Amino acid sequence: MRNNVLTYLFLPLFTCLSFSLAAAPGTTSAEVQANPSSARQELHIERINLNLVDALTLQKELKGIGKAKADAIVAYRDTHGDFQSVDELLEIKGIGSALLERNRERLTVE
Repeated sequence: MRNNVLTYLFLPLFTCLSFSLAAAPGTTSAEVQANPSSARQELHIERINLNLVDALTLQKELKGIGKAKADAIVAYRDTHGDFQSVDELLEIKGIGSALLERNRERLTVE
């Protein structure tokens, strides 16, 4: 009896939920193909200039960079001068190639 009551209560709820999810608007591949410039604008990532930003910005904007690594990047820049290449981050202890590749598209040196 209890299972029947629960079934009668939850069946309409789940049915309405599935219909609302199916009817929810979404981006189809035809819409993206019809307007590819808008898709590119959404994929645009703001780049971070390693020679200008402070440690807090590095910590907030980069994946896998905490306070210690952000401070190490700024200290390296202060000691060795401006970065000539993004690959120069590999010289900093604690930053490996995997971490660099994870953030490469967000970084620039100018």
